[in-house]
Amino acid sequence: MKAAHAAVRGGVSVLEVVMSTPGALEVICDLRRSYPSLTFGIGTVLNPEDARKAIRAGAQFLMSPGTVMEILHDLEEREVLYIPGVLTPTEVISASSAGAEVVKVYPVSVMGGEAYMRALKKPFPSLPMVASQGISIDSINGYLEAGASAVVLSDAIFDKELMRERKFDEISELANLSILQASQSRMTKI
Repeated sequence: MKAAHAAVRGGVSVLEVVMSTPGALEVICDLRRSYPSLTFGIGTVLNPEDARKAIRAGAQFLMSPGTVMEILHDLEEREVLYIPGVLTPTEVISASSAGAEVVKVYPVSVMGGEAYMRALKKPFPSLPMVASQGISIDSINGYLEAGASAVVLSDAIFDKELMRERKFDEISELANLSILQASQSRMTKI
């Protein structure tokens, strides 16, 4: 929980807490109470039951490493955004045809990183895509320029060693650095 607060102090305004985090649902409740103007979601949602629990806890979006059709269909009438994971053009077509408004390209870095993001985005220019897995702070600009609407930084901000040593000020600094990197990318497009 302290790491999430540190990221927010660093300027993060949209934060995903993975379902496997101990007390993930309580973390979402706490973050929503503490920062009502920010956006918080649950990631690695693998089944409809966990999706419902996350929504009850206050998650404003859900993400999965793949497309869970039951979740996609369950959320059609709700105001919670579901971002299913995709990797191939076929998976993008399946998810978007089933109603996905945004998709998460996972695991993007092992498939070629920015070059893969650019290639996958080309036939789907109007579908927002979130790049996820293995993304460093230094590569944020490259992914955004390749067509990603957003990036998931997980280990880049929540470094395992910093977490273990409880160096939350350094986590906050990494969060701030990521915001500055993303801002630079957005400014160069103007």
